[in-house]
Amino acid sequence: MEAKSSKQKQNSTFPRKSSPRDMELWKVLSSQNLPAVLNDPNRGKQRDFFTKLWGEDFVETAFIGNLEHLPEVSYSSFEHYLKKVNKRLKQHEKLNHAISGGPLSPKRPAALPEKLQSDVSGIPRIFMQSNFDLRVPETFQTIHSLKGEVTSPSESSSKPLNSAKVLQEKLAHYLDIVEVQIAYQVTQKSDSFFQAMSSHDALMEKLSRTSKTVSSLRSNLRNMDQYLVQDSLKILQCAQMKQNYFAVVEKLKLMVTVNQTQSMLQLLLSIPDYVAAIDLICTTQEILVQELAGINGFRHLSSQLSEMQRLIDKILSAEFERYVTADLNRPLDQYTEVLEEDKLASIVYGMLRQKYFNFANKYKEEAFTSIKATVKQLVIEEIAANDSGEGDMRLTGTGEQLQGLSLNQWRQLLERTAEALLRVVNHVKVVHDVMREAVDKSSGKNVQSDGKSSEEDSGISYLNISDPSETLLTPDERKIVNFCLGELLCSVCDFANDQFAQLLTMQSKEIWVERATAVQVCDVARIVDNFVDSCIRVCDKRSTALTSAFKVQASKFINKFHQDQKDKLTMILASETWKQTVVPQQFQNLADKLHETGKLTLPKRDLDSSVSISNGNHNSAGAPALVMGGEKYVVVGSILLLLKMMAEYCLCADELSVMAPNLLRCLVELLQLFNSRSCQLVLGAGALHSVGLNTITSTNLALMSRSLQLVLVAAEAAKQQLLPSVTDSQRIVMHLANLEKDIMSHCKEIENKLLALICGLVSREVSQWDARPPVPSNSFRNVSKHMRKLHEAISEVLPEKQVQNLYRNAHKMFKIVLKEQLVKMNILNNGGPQHGVVISELTFYLDTLRRLKVMPIDELMMDSMEDIWDR
Repeated sequence: MEAKSSKQKQNSTFPRKSSPRDMELWKVLSSQNLPAVLNDPNRGKQRDFFTKLWGEDFVETAFIGNLEHLPEVSYSSFEHYLKKVNKRLKQHEKLNHAISGGPLSPKRPAALPEKLQSDVSGIPRIFMQSNFDLRVPETFQTIHSLKGEVTSPSESSSKPLNSAKVLQEKLAHYLDIVEVQIAYQVTQKSDSFFQAMSSHDALMEKLSRTSKTVSSLRSNLRNMDQYLVQDSLKILQCAQMKQNYFAVVEKLKLMVTVNQTQSMLQLLLSIPDYVAAIDLICTTQEILVQELAGINGFRHLSSQLSEMQRLIDKILSAEFERYVTADLNRPLDQYTEVLEEDKLASIVYGMLRQKYFNFANKYKEEAFTSIKATVKQLVIEEIAANDSGEGDMRLTGTGEQLQGLSLNQWRQLLERTAEALLRVVNHVKVVHDVMREAVDKSSGKNVQSDGKSSEEDSGISYLNISDPSETLLTPDERKIVNFCLGELLCSVCDFANDQFAQLLTMQSKEIWVERATAVQVCDVARIVDNFVDSCIRVCDKRSTALTSAFKVQASKFINKFHQDQKDKLTMILASETWKQTVVPQQFQNLADKLHETGKLTLPKRDLDSSVSISNGNHNSAGAPALVMGGEKYVVVGSILLLLKMMAEYCLCADELSVMAPNLLRCLVELLQLFNSRSCQLVLGAGALHSVGLNTITSTNLALMSRSLQLVLVAAEAAKQQLLPSVTDSQRIVMHLANLEKDIMSHCKEIENKLLALICGLVSREVSQWDARPPVPSNSFRNVSKHMRKLHEAISEVLPEKQVQNLYRNAHKMFKIVLKEQLVKMNILNNGGPQHGVVISELTFYLDTLRRLKVMPIDELMMDSMEDIWDR
């Protein structure tokens, strides 16, 4: 009972939320009267009217966090208390059960009296329906039929009563039952009832205030409409009428302006401002169609404007042709400016406005004609300047007549031609820039709006006439025109290169290749490279015609040049006496330049001049040795000439950059020829027959070794100088590595030859030596003599380190031979007479080497000779 009572109490405190099923069953007919609403058992007591109808969720709630200073209480805090109270509860329930004599039952709330419940059940169901209405005939008939169904309970007999009185009593009885139930429910929930009534009064008060406020607001709105809005609307109507009058006036002014179109066109064409004229025509035609349609006075103006536009197109084409012809057929100098730049810009603007994009092709054709005429005129002037006057000079066959020009005259012709063609190309570039600027402005790029339009100058401001700075081209059209202008530059540069290449190939016979020197070819190469580079700066594109033509000529020259150098080197080596030569100043300059810059370069005057090399004549002008980096190189004369040849190769490679790989290969081949041929002449004793030498001395060998060392230094410098110009350098590097290996092997063979020469002499003397007085013996005197002669022969030629290595190896060989001789003579380190003789001989030998200063002192002490006594 208590559980049920607590549950009912909980339900009365917290209203039950309606389920979706209840919402679906609810209808308008389910509404009840006020007593039923106030006594709804499904709703609890609410604080006011709003929460009573719409629940507690209607009231705004706020989240209140936990208090920081109060501990958190959980269910476990009450477990001890619940266990203790549970025992007492069980004892209490046992006592109640013993007293009542029956099982424990939960408390139930006081129920309604059974009589009231039975009375309620006696009321017909029709009175409980939500749609109960006596005005409905069926409902009234049903109520009237209830008059004979009930009799008085106090009477035992069934006498009929008065129908109306009985029915009235029944209805009064039903009403009493309902009122009793309502009174009972009101007494049960009187607090809630009065609370609802108080909320109802407050709501009615608020509604009354709201009604008064709305009435006041409506009154104010009526006053505003009467005194403010209506007058303002009249003002707007007047403003609209004024605007309409102004529109009529503007239309009349527009008609006056259109009537002045033809006179304005004549004025614009006389300026000339073709774009403004065309824009005026187009704008006027649009106005005639859109604004002034149907006016009889302008019915012929549209056709007249169309005819005028076709006439402007013809004028533009003719003016552009005349301008191009006058611009390119006049003498051009280095600083020639654009002829009438404003006129050119006006013509270009007009063509762009009319979408005629072929003006670049027309200018290109005229530029081609100008280039041809320029080259032809220069050739005729050069031939006429060198003509002997015999026979009439004809324009045909100029290629044959050019063969009579000298190389200097030919070079001057090429130089003048390059300058003239560059002037034409640069002038085309300037005109191209003007056209490009016009295109950019026409497309709305980098527009300057400083000046006034032609429309403003004429005082007519009613038509929107576009000036050249406005957008005439779409982005796609701008790309097309810029492409055509770029093709103009590239085509002109390519054509200039073609004409220059044709002129270059006119002098292509073998006689020109045979007569040209390296300096002259380099001058031509410089002219060609400057011309090609200038064209690249103009159009950002490399033309291959001139480069290919010159490459063919340069290839022929290089082949001839390389063959001449090989033949020259062969002749020089054949007459080489392999003696020390005097170094002229120009070769010392070459060495100084090589040491400073790491490059083989000589002035042109030194390359063109012939140098006489004096072998062994120290009285000639020059130094006895070539000094480079503080190191002396005593060399033969052929090496100096080889250095000059290498400098010529490097110069040609620098000037003929396209032929640098071929020149580097030719240089490697030339050095291989020198290495192999010098090896045959010196180590192979070929010089004994070529120049009549009696024998190959140690001096010859030392000079050859030192010369090869200088070749290695020069070859490394040439490698570092030329390799950056070679694209496929892997093969060239391999050839250079093989060349370096061959030259170093040659130097090693020469050193071994010197060592074998001195060791042979020492071995012969030691093998004839006998350990007996006098001391020093002739054999050791001869050994020392050979050592001194070798030192005299190589000390001024070879570097000190190489001399030390040579003498160190010879000293080791001497000890080996001496040890064998001591073993053969059975001389021991026992302090005997023969041992003393050997010590005396060695003292003399070591003293000789110490005086020569060919080895460190510590290696020439007597202690260093102890290993000759080892057995």
